[in-house]
Amino acid sequence: MIAPELSFAELEENFALLDDWEDRYRYIIDLGKKLPPFPDALKTEDLKVRGCMSQVWLVPGHAKDDPAKFAFAADSDAHIVKGLIAVLASLFSGKTPAEVAGIDAEEALRALGLEQHLSPSRRNGLVAMVAKIKQYAAGLANA
Repeated sequence: MIAPELSFAELEENFALLDDWEDRYRYIIDLGKKLPPFPDALKTEDLKVRGCMSQVWLVPGHAKDDPAKFAFAADSDAHIVKGLIAVLASLFSGKTPAEVAGIDAEEALRALGLEQHLSPSRRNGLVAMVAKIKQYAAGLANA
């Protein structure tokens, strides 16, 4: 499971310090490089996120330190998408399923300026990942 290195608030602060989109883009890619390894055995069709231009696999789970809290593991074949996975981990991991359900991901990601700089297909993929995360967290709440 991905244990975020930064809270989303810290991520926002770091974004604010970066002057232009190229710096932010590199920062997102660097975040993705720090993701834990994702086993090839989990790169299956049933764990694939539909709607993403790149290949993305997402596995739900529990936070390491608290089984009542949601976490996930994920991987992609695209560097920028791996970084976006790290951003989503900062937003969603370690929260209760009810907290995950209440997060306005679109607003949070808008605060980072992502909607202005991602292609429409990347935005669609990001929306698909958020939907899958919320679906998995809801399943955890009902388990």
